[in-house]
Amino acid sequence: MASVSLKDIIDKMKLQNLTPELDLTRVKVTQPDINRPALQMAGYFEHFEATRLQIIGFVEYTYMQGLSEERKREIYNRLLSFEVPVIVFCRELQPDDLFLEIAVEHKVPLLMTKKATSAFTAEIIRWLNVKLAPCISVHGVLVDVYGEGVLITGESGIGKSEAALELIRRGHRLVTDDVVEIRKVSDDTLIGSAPDITKHFIELRGIGIVDVKTLYGVSSVKDTQSIDLVIRLEDWDKDKEYDRLGLEEEYTEYLGNKVVCHNIPIRPGRNLAIICESAAVNHRQKKMGYNAAQELYTRVQNSLARRREEEED
Repeated sequence: MASVSLKDIIDKMKLQNLTPELDLTRVKVTQPDINRPALQMAGYFEHFEATRLQIIGFVEYTYMQGLSEERKREIYNRLLSFEVPVIVFCRELQPDDLFLEIAVEHKVPLLMTKKATSAFTAEIIRWLNVKLAPCISVHGVLVDVYGEGVLITGESGIGKSEAALELIRRGHRLVTDDVVEIRKVSDDTLIGSAPDITKHFIELRGIGIVDVKTLYGVSSVKDTQSIDLVIRLEDWDKDKEYDRLGLEEEYTEYLGNKVVCHNIPIRPGRNLAIICESAAVNHRQKKMGYNAAQELYTRVQNSLARRREEEED
């Protein structure tokens, strides 16, 4: 099961540790969802999602302040007896001494942030969704071309890295070469990134490993990119019929998400970089509502209709 260490959350969200006496190194968060324990403070513990990150905002905090000492001890002990990974206090709100004492007793870490509750909630959910998203690794090259994430796939040695290098020289940005880690962050979005070991490196047969960031500068690389288009390279087969109009989109699927896919035949003299650029721009144009193939089809249909009208006259 995917997990995020509490230390990573503290560093990313710039949180203050209110329980420094506890060992946080083994604490993991395994769910991207959060819980605000307002109902639990009122004594309702049915369906309590204790394994989620717990957030206490102004409403929960003021309710806690209004409780009697006896009621506080009862509710605090019950709440913190669950296996809660961490509780975060927003708006720089400070838990009372009793809450701190019981939290340390049950070894539940308490953290604090300056951010407003809604802002922190939105940010932590978005970040955890990316970190804990389902992930697979595929063989290919991911390049940011005019803002479109183009995943170039194909058999080993077909020319994926060479195409990526030419795209980089033309001002586009490399995300990863050889291994692409794909994460499903939503039903519509796939995010690609590089493994830490191979980040910003390209392997060119006959030359070896090339450090793109060092050779072409920081503007030539990118850490993550959504995958908008797949270009599958394959050897030219003179007996195969290739799509020449593009009226119907072909798709490939990763983690249940469909992505537009173009099968590009490789032949000496074909400039792969320009083909990838054109495919990216054409895909972007389609998303903006203009389809060149559909426009040509409409022109042909209108021309045929005019001819029929002329013949009838």
